[in-house]
Amino acid sequence: MKKKKLSLSLSLTAASLAFCLAAVSLFACSSRETGLTPVTLNEVAHSVFYAPQYAAIELGYFEDEGIELTLINGGGADKVMTSLISGDAQIGFMGSEAGIYVYQQGLEDYAVNFAQLTQRAGNFLVSKTPSSSFSWTDLKGKTVLGGRAGGRPYRMVRFLSGFLYCR
Repeated sequence: MKKKKLSLSLSLTAASLAFCLAAVSLFACSSRETGLTPVTLNEVAHSVFYAPQYAAIELGYFEDEGIELTLINGGGADKVMTSLISGDAQIGFMGSEAGIYVYQQGLEDYAVNFAQLTQRAGNFLVSKTPSSSFSWTDLKGKTVLGGRAGGRPYRMVRFLSGFLYCR
């Protein structure tokens, strides 16, 4: 029984690897055939503030400009910066901290930061029930979901309201 499970597992792994290699090969061929320049954009998180970008992708505006855009969700600035440094992505959306850390390490090929891609921070405080006169003290004793642990929204909520239980 264990041999059958191992054999099935190895077969599925081999099939998955073959599929991935075929997909990469097809991607490379399609870029050459279409004449589009492949660009990978790694974003720190999906955000409503990037809605114009998502619309432009879906409406084909990047293709109209000769770009075959691949969008990846990095799930954290450290992972986005790693993707940039390794060459897996050409563009990274994240805060400036990761770029500053890399620059301070003295690397010659550091990331160039562009400021103010969005006009406001992508942070929201949302409640299940309406409040006509909200105050931060209303949150005392409440549970606040602060987003990705270690992320900027999470840290900001923790800083602004040390009396809150955040998870």
